[in-house]
Amino acid sequence: MENIIQDIRYGVRMLLKRPGFTAVAVLALTLGIGANTAIFSVVNGVLLRPLPYPNPDRIVTIWHPSRGGHTLGLTDLEFFDFREQNHVFEEVAAFATGATSLTGSGEPERVAATWASAGFFPSVGVQPALGRAFTAEDDKPGPAQVVVLSYGLWQRRFGSDPNIIGQQVSLNGLSRTIIGVMPGGFYFDKQDVQLWLPLGLDRANVSPRDRSYNAIARLRSNVTLEQARVGMNTLAAQLAEEYRKRYPEGVNSTQSVNLIPLHELIVGDIRPALLVLLAAIGFVLLIACANVANLLLARAEARQKEIAIRIALGAGRSRIIQQLLTESVLLSLMGGAMGLLLAFWGVEALLAIAPATIPRTSEVGVDATVLIFTLAISVLAGIMFGLVPGLQSSKMDLHASFKEGRGSTGDRGRRHTRRVLVVSEIALSLVLLIGAGLMIKSFWRLLNVDAGFDPKNVLTAQIALPQSRYPQRQQVDAFYKQLLERAESLPGVQSVGTVTVLPLSGFNSNASFEIEGKPRLSDDVAQNAEYRMISRDYFCAMGIPLLKGRYFMESDREDAPAVVIINDAMTSFWPDEDPVGKRIDLGVPGSPLFTIVGITKDTKDQGLDIRPRPEMYFLHSQNAYVTALGVWRSMTVVARASSGPITLAGPIRSVVQTIDKDLPVARIQTMEQVLSNSVSQPRFTMLLLAVFAVLALALAAVGVYGVMSFSVAQRTHEFGIRMALGADTRDVMKLVLREGLVIVSMGVTIGLALAFIATRLISSFLYGVSPSDPLTFLAISLLLVGVALGACFVPGRRATKVDPMEALRYQ
Repeated sequence: MENIIQDIRYGVRMLLKRPGFTAVAVLALTLGIGANTAIFSVVNGVLLRPLPYPNPDRIVTIWHPSRGGHTLGLTDLEFFDFREQNHVFEEVAAFATGATSLTGSGEPERVAATWASAGFFPSVGVQPALGRAFTAEDDKPGPAQVVVLSYGLWQRRFGSDPNIIGQQVSLNGLSRTIIGVMPGGFYFDKQDVQLWLPLGLDRANVSPRDRSYNAIARLRSNVTLEQARVGMNTLAAQLAEEYRKRYPEGVNSTQSVNLIPLHELIVGDIRPALLVLLAAIGFVLLIACANVANLLLARAEARQKEIAIRIALGAGRSRIIQQLLTESVLLSLMGGAMGLLLAFWGVEALLAIAPATIPRTSEVGVDATVLIFTLAISVLAGIMFGLVPGLQSSKMDLHASFKEGRGSTGDRGRRHTRRVLVVSEIALSLVLLIGAGLMIKSFWRLLNVDAGFDPKNVLTAQIALPQSRYPQRQQVDAFYKQLLERAESLPGVQSVGTVTVLPLSGFNSNASFEIEGKPRLSDDVAQNAEYRMISRDYFCAMGIPLLKGRYFMESDREDAPAVVIINDAMTSFWPDEDPVGKRIDLGVPGSPLFTIVGITKDTKDQGLDIRPRPEMYFLHSQNAYVTALGVWRSMTVVARASSGPITLAGPIRSVVQTIDKDLPVARIQTMEQVLSNSVSQPRFTMLLLAVFAVLALALAAVGVYGVMSFSVAQRTHEFGIRMALGADTRDVMKLVLREGLVIVSMGVTIGLALAFIATRLISSFLYGVSPSDPLTFLAISLLLVGVALGACFVPGRRATKVDPMEALRYQ
């Protein structure tokens, strides 16, 4: 302990004695450790930290598997039978997410809501901070009578009123009694949910076909996840057989279920991207460590005599290594402390640019786990970059070290080590640069994908009519007809339409269908398509071109023959025929056949990188769709402006409130914003990888500069002799650049091999780009060579200015 304390004191004195060296080394480590800490804070908060529920590993979600690897929700029939007949769960609850209109005590607003059965809160294991949760008595069929508020909504809308329990609130035009307020920070699945309402399913009136509900369950304490999967699959197979006998007209069921842990469901999609970013920033730290190791090797040149004297006085090799490692760890801890300060700012910056699709961002922060991580990587980094210089410096020829001159075997060994470190820096930098280059190219390809519509000058706004005030379909039609007429007359509006599900909004709706006069493709293949209810001018407002047939016309009135327009992808169901004029049946008793009157261009509805699915467009003002698909009260207004679409936001809101003052207008945004939001996650990954790559490139350039500067200093005598014998400045510059080119070429060769392997790990993030894209590999390699040779130029210029007479006296 006495030796350690002595080494710490001596190490601090040595670092303070060389403030320039210390500042440069600490800066490199601050960048490397700080960036790692910031990224780890996100990984820790999103991936590693347990969900904020009691025994979160016992919470699972129940799904049905479907073709293509997707998951499907449950029917209410399945929910009741799963809840009543399973032997593996303590609680099973159904829930559905959506939105509701909140009015009274302020401006009307549209808030996200979750409708859940009585077992929901016991399943997650969290009870309200104020009041109580739902009971079986609350969870009755019919409109919900009670509501539980989120902590945030309670603060924002109701001023944290401690007497809020028992008060009334108007939701969708109906009065509800507030019975509870959830704890601060509580969320489930979606972070923006503001309130929870009873689901009110009716056991006596169940549907065997409509998959409208998600399900959550808590495992019994003595049941493993695998045991639960076996038990639930057995039950699902039994129920499927029973349903076929009970419902001969058809049932929507499968022989198996998926049990997905809640944590996996929430973070599974974002995990690969975060792990790639963590690996990338780890490369940056390795490059920073190599840079500092090079600095320590250079510094060791100036300390040869000091170390030689200590060895001559009896200090063993282990004692020398301990001292040098102590200094390097001190240096790293200083970088870690500064990096921690940088990480606080870095986490805020990351959260500011993070897309809304990243879950659990509210739990991201610098906590005890992050502090331990920072301390661990600081110590580890100190050992990593201090060990090689320590081993080399402690093994020296005392006789050569006491000479005035240089050029000992130890010098050559250190020079070789420095070159190896720089080669490693270049190789790692190239891997990061190529990865970033591929991501940038992929993102550019994604942005240039034809979405199938024209997003310029289009404003969108969501409106939902409460059933309590608009119970009849005629009232719904009358409202939207009046809205469209008034919106069309606004200055600057070219066309206005409505649609139930906006493209790229993250939502979808689908229905199965039959083709008149044609058998199904296969009993095992689902013959279904996405569907949307639209107004007559929707295609014009969105700029969706017609490929064949016609658009909807004024003659397609309320009681006119039922018509439908399909997209180009749906024509695959008529491989050798013209679909226009053909009829489809939605398979609902009492629903008429729909005649196909037009074919439109495919639109990218689920994502720019996702192939368009078959799609059907129904005219909202026709009676025909109601029987088959029900009354849709929630619509998105789409208005095309001559310019500056955002200026229409106020006028459209005024039009809505003129018709119904208690109706909120939500999600007002331009279509270009919708398009931008749809690529927010790949943009986030691409941006961070590009920043890390540029940082790595800068550190590698500094490393090359340092090695070449050291080499020029070591070869001053040689350059003097060459110039005295007639070499000109170009010859000397060629010598320096040739040496640099050898180092860079080795690094690039190794880096290309590593990149060829590493880029396979990000292939799932790429769109329209091969992970071994030759153009990207070549361009990035040339870029790195150019930057590295630029870093060699300054030492080369210094070498050309050597005075031969001074150089000959150098030794």
